[in-house]
Amino acid sequence: MSRWPAALTEAGITDPTLRRAYDDQRDLVRKFALHQYLATRLLLPAKLHPSVVALVSFMHETDERIDAGEVGARKEALGSWHREVGAALDAGSGPGAPESALLRALADTARRCPDTAARVHDFLDGAPVEAEWTGFDSEADYQAYIDSYSLPALMLTASLVAPAPKADGDELFLQGCRALIEGWQRIDFLDDLAEDAEQGRIGIAREELDRYGLTFEDLRSKSQACVPALGRLVGAQADLAETALTACRGLPDLVDAPYRPFLRALISLQVLHLQAVRRKGGSLLHGGARPSIPAALGVLARQYRAARRVRRLSR
Repeated sequence: MSRWPAALTEAGITDPTLRRAYDDQRDLVRKFALHQYLATRLLLPAKLHPSVVALVSFMHETDERIDAGEVGARKEALGSWHREVGAALDAGSGPGAPESALLRALADTARRCPDTAARVHDFLDGAPVEAEWTGFDSEADYQAYIDSYSLPALMLTASLVAPAPKADGDELFLQGCRALIEGWQRIDFLDDLAEDAEQGRIGIAREELDRYGLTFEDLRSKSQACVPALGRLVGAQADLAETALTACRGLPDLVDAPYRPFLRALISLQVLHLQAVRRKGGSLLHGGARPSIPAALGVLARQYRAARRVRRLSR
C-alpha cells in the first residue's frame, strides 16, 4: 500500500490546503466504510485514492442529510445541499473555493476527473427518490429506486475505473454495475431491516410482506412470532440478491487490468455479506449481520497479491 501523502502527490494534489481537505475525508471514510477504504488503498492505483475517498465521503454526507426526519424536511435539506454542491463545483478549488473541506475536495476531484461533475449532478438529480422514500409497494418500485438513486451513486466511483469508450463497452459496463448495485442494495436493505423498521420504513416491498403473511407492524414491534415467516422472506430476497451478484461476475473483465482486483474484491465482499444475511435469516428482526472478518481479510489479501502482480508486469 502506498503512503497516503504519496497518493496525494501522485494524483497531482500539492496545495497544502487541498491536501488537508483530502486528509479530512480519508479520516471520515476510514470510520464509516473501512472495507471500502481498505479495498481502495490496497487494490487501486494510488492516483485514484484521493478521488475515490472524496466521492465516498460526499455520498455519505448526502445520505446523512436526507436519511432521517420528516419527508418535507428531508426534501428541503436536499434542495439546500444541491445548491451548495452546485456552487462549489462552479467555483472549483481556486479563488472563491468552498470553505467546507468536503466540498473543496469534491470540487478538486471534479476538476481532475472531467466526468465527475456530471455524475455528481446525476446523483443529486435522483436523490429526491431517497429523500421522499417511505418504503416500496412493489418490486417495480424497488427497481425504480435502483435506477434513480442507487445506480447513480455507484457510478460516481465506478466511472473512475470505466473502460475506454468503445462499441458496446459502455453499455455492458453499465449493465454490470446495475447488477452489482441491485444485489448490493438488496443486501443492505435486509441488513438494515431492524433499524429501518424503527424509523418507519423498510426496503422490502409491501407486496412481499403480504405474500409471507407479514405486516410492517410485525416487524416494527419485533414480534417473535413472525421470525419463521421472515426467515422465509429473507431467503427469497437473498436469492434475488444472489442472482444479481451472479450477473455482474463478468464486470471486472470489462475494465483495464489495474482495476480488476478492486472490482473482484467488491463483488466478493458482497457475496460474504449476503452469506451472513442468509445465516441470520429471521433474526435480522433484532439486528444486522456482518461478514466474517477473517474471510473479508482473505478476500483483500488475495486481490492485493493479484494487484501487485499486475503492477510488476506493467513496469
